[in-house]
Amino acid sequence: MKKLIVLLVAMNMSMLVQAAGGNNEHVVTAPINMDDKASLQKGAQIYVNNCQGCHSANFMRYERISDDLEIPADIMMENLVFTDGKIGDVMESAIPQDLAKKWFGTAPPDLSLQARVRGADWVYSYLTSFYVDESRPWGVNNHVFKDVGMPHVLQTMQESMGDKEFKTNMADLTNFMVYMAEPIRATRESLGYKVIAFLFVLLFFVYMLNREYWKDVH
Repeated sequence: MKKLIVLLVAMNMSMLVQAAGGNNEHVVTAPINMDDKASLQKGAQIYVNNCQGCHSANFMRYERISDDLEIPADIMMENLVFTDGKIGDVMESAIPQDLAKKWFGTAPPDLSLQARVRGADWVYSYLTSFYVDESRPWGVNNHVFKDVGMPHVLQTMQESMGDKEFKTNMADLTNFMVYMAEPIRATRESLGYKVIAFLFVLLFFVYMLNREYWKDVH
């Protein structure tokens, strides 16, 4: 029985390692903070300016971002909605998918849930791991995603910033993508801590009640 339990634990740990990027030495811990509204707002700006041209986020609405990240609707529409969309619309890409498929060979994936599927560490490491590779069609490759088909769209930003500033911006973008994949994550985690605290308090009273109930039993 003990061997079976150890085996199951080992299998679960292996699955967690794979979900976090497997054995890829280039996958590092993403410095994200779901409670940092400024980081999330900055990440939303970077996403809209650099990612949404090709990638949709069809499970996220502008209005939800406006409400959750405390961005006034008029500022949201002026600075983060560059299409003719409305505040209640989903975040569709600027380029039609059929045209994108013709240009890139395959339609760029929807990014709504990528951070949940790949993991925050993988996303952050991917964004910061492009390097020059003249043998590739776009002249770049990626340490985390070998032979990647996407161009390094953040290259101009990277070249205009120092390494530290660029990685901070990529952390903000990752932070936003993690939020986008599960908008209620921060609330869920906060509620979880409160439930655990409540259970500890309840355990104390249950223990005292049990002790009082059995005190005369020998």
